[in-house]
Amino acid sequence: MSSLSRELVFLILQFLDEEKFKDTVHRLEKESGFFFNMRYFEDCVTNGEWDEVENYLSGFTKVDDNRYSMKIFFEIRKQKYLEALDKHDHAKAVDILVKDLKTFSTFNEELFKEITLLLTLGNFRENEQLSKYGDTKTARGIMLLELKKLIEANPLFRDKLQFPGLKNSRLRTLINQSLNWQHQLCKNPRPNPDIKTLFTDHTCGQPNGSRAPSPATSSLMGSIPKVGGFPPLGAHGPFQPAPAPAPTPLTPPLAGWMTNPASVPHQTVSAGPLGLTVPSNAASMLKHPRTPSTNNLAMDYQTADSEHMLKRSRPFGISDEANNMPVNILPISYPGQSHTHTLYSSNDLPKTVVVKLAQGSAVRSMDFHPIQHTLLLVGTNIGDITIWEVGGGERLVLKNFKVWDLGSCSVPLQASLANESTASVNRVTWSPDGSICGVAYSKHIVHIFSYYGGDDLRNHLEIEAHIGNVSDLAFSQPNKQLCIITCGEDKTIKVWDVVTGSKQYTFDGHEAPVYSVCPHYKENIQFIFSTAIDGKIKAWLYDNLGSRVDYDAPGHSCTMMAYSSDGTRLFSCGTNKEGESYIVEWNESEGAVKRTYHGLGKRSVGVVQFDTTKNRFLVAGDEYLIKFWDMDNVGMLMSTDADGGLPASPCIRFNKEGTLLAVSTNENGIKILANADGVRLVRLIESRAHDASRSASGTVAKGPVMGTYGASSSAAGTSIGDRSAIVPAMVGLNGDSRSMPDVKPRILDDSDKSKVWKLTEINEPSQLHSLRLPDTLLAVRIIRLIYTNSGSAILVLTYNAVHKLWKWQRNERNPTGKVLLLLFWRQRFLWFCYFQ
Repeated sequence: MSSLSRELVFLILQFLDEEKFKDTVHRLEKESGFFFNMRYFEDCVTNGEWDEVENYLSGFTKVDDNRYSMKIFFEIRKQKYLEALDKHDHAKAVDILVKDLKTFSTFNEELFKEITLLLTLGNFRENEQLSKYGDTKTARGIMLLELKKLIEANPLFRDKLQFPGLKNSRLRTLINQSLNWQHQLCKNPRPNPDIKTLFTDHTCGQPNGSRAPSPATSSLMGSIPKVGGFPPLGAHGPFQPAPAPAPTPLTPPLAGWMTNPASVPHQTVSAGPLGLTVPSNAASMLKHPRTPSTNNLAMDYQTADSEHMLKRSRPFGISDEANNMPVNILPISYPGQSHTHTLYSSNDLPKTVVVKLAQGSAVRSMDFHPIQHTLLLVGTNIGDITIWEVGGGERLVLKNFKVWDLGSCSVPLQASLANESTASVNRVTWSPDGSICGVAYSKHIVHIFSYYGGDDLRNHLEIEAHIGNVSDLAFSQPNKQLCIITCGEDKTIKVWDVVTGSKQYTFDGHEAPVYSVCPHYKENIQFIFSTAIDGKIKAWLYDNLGSRVDYDAPGHSCTMMAYSSDGTRLFSCGTNKEGESYIVEWNESEGAVKRTYHGLGKRSVGVVQFDTTKNRFLVAGDEYLIKFWDMDNVGMLMSTDADGGLPASPCIRFNKEGTLLAVSTNENGIKILANADGVRLVRLIESRAHDASRSASGTVAKGPVMGTYGASSSAAGTSIGDRSAIVPAMVGLNGDSRSMPDVKPRILDDSDKSKVWKLTEINEPSQLHSLRLPDTLLAVRIIRLIYTNSGSAILVLTYNAVHKLWKWQRNERNPTGKVLLLLFWRQRFLWFCYFQ
């Protein structure tokens, strides 16, 4: 059925409901299978109308469709059977057993035998699993909550649990609009037409001398509900939308983890084995009943009229050819899009040790800056925080552990600090734009620092986040608001506002200390994965409605999770109490392990750490080695000992480009490994630092210099050593900060040059946002150069999206101020460009 036909069914359902044709409404719901009316289903279950319950369900699913459907029907028939036994109606109970429950015997013969034995008991509550069965009303209520969770998790019900947000009497409105249109097309329209039928098109009779009313003053156009005896009717029942509802984001059930989310939230649901047991979380379910949120379905069609209405006047100066180009063919990847790998080899992996850093204490966590790819943030076992410029081996910042405001700390924290004044760092991480970094300590607190470049790292927030150990932290941006997520020994996950430090959410549900968090988003849905030391994995939305999934990590291991760079693939790595380590890829659509990688040791010391890069490689530190995998192959790609000196389970971290890899060493140090591009980058920075030192000692640079890797300094004497000039954060002109990922422009090869690039149409102010770019970002390889219209400057675009502007001043030798000769290096060739 086409999209238009589907939407017409929804309009008819709304009309029937407004006219109170209740039986017809539910019959059309069932026969079309487009909308599952949860309210009607609840009423039927509550009233014990079991035949109608199964009849209505049959329009959407069958017993053997999937495990969720099977359990839905089993729970219904089990309840019907228990009610018959409770009334001592053994004849009916036998009939239900033979006709309804015997179906499930092929899946679980033992369970069917146990159900049959209930007939021999005077009271089925003598069965241990049914000892908590209460009265009929309570039992139906508990079962109903379980059924709702199963329905919401069932993929067959996705997109069928929400009715479109329609205005009242939408079908009537469309009919009135059609009548108005027909009336305007009349050759001799009457001022007050008498419309008596909808079976034929409207036409006015013979002309009576009166002029046709203008559309602006027509009573038909001015008051649509008054046409043809269609008075406005109030909406009734579940189809009535909330007045002017704000669009709400889709809420995934996460029973398929995150792919193709359904529209209705639900609690943790298991479609596991069938059984007699009363749900253990029945009380909590009764305390938190859920109602679906309202979402508007997007229209995916256009008519000639709509195309006409969507046309907009083009900006002045844009040619017809440019204006008529189709939109949105820029090479943009979207979440869920199949990922095509670039051809990589093991030579792309960072294996060469290029820098050794003497940290001075044992490294616990590291993170590379998201924009300045050679800045490394490090946290140690004694609470030290360090920022390294790994290219030159320079320590830019060193901060020792210190509580900023001891007087405002809780008594337990003060007592802990009295026994031992230091705390170990558990996690360090940069914000998406690199303007802020966060540190999680082993004692209660989290520190947030603001970074202004170079050695300028300032205290921003101190949060007493958890009782005891703060295991992990991560940045996220729910509702475009930068937040920090923490987890800890008190078994909770908390979300904090980065600006004010106020607590936004607390997620409570783990039965063991929470070990790690992994925030992510898909299809505009923000969510958080959390893992605990008992191997449990849960997922949360930014609300207070509890976890959405509850799974076990492989081997019940203490696990960390991470997505690939493009956010389409989910991985985890962990180690259990026996020392067995697992690194796996997850199938998000089913919440199951898709691929288990081989090569990790069976007796790991500590929890194995891992990382991902380039949407292609995985890396883990294990057995005194660094081990690499291709994401598409379970066998280990290669391993290296980084010239020796690694601990059993080293701490590791890729930079965002995957050109550098930091690894901790036994001697309280850090080794930086690089691939070919990384080696060139490090050598470039070293040479620039050397040039800067020469410039400082009196050597004057003669102009813009292009290094071997293509980086350019924007002015004489400016170098990587000028730390005060570095502003890594990209700050919006309206005061807020936004994440700006590294941009890699697509360079077309010969096979792609035939493809036409098309413009993306920008029509709304909300699509625009001002950013102030750093003026001294490291430029990498010129890819485009243009002569300005005035002829007084050259504008350069580099490979990593940095712009450089070189301007020539007026003087005696150049009175026009225009460039006469430009020389620049590119890929070992000297080019001369003359401008007239």
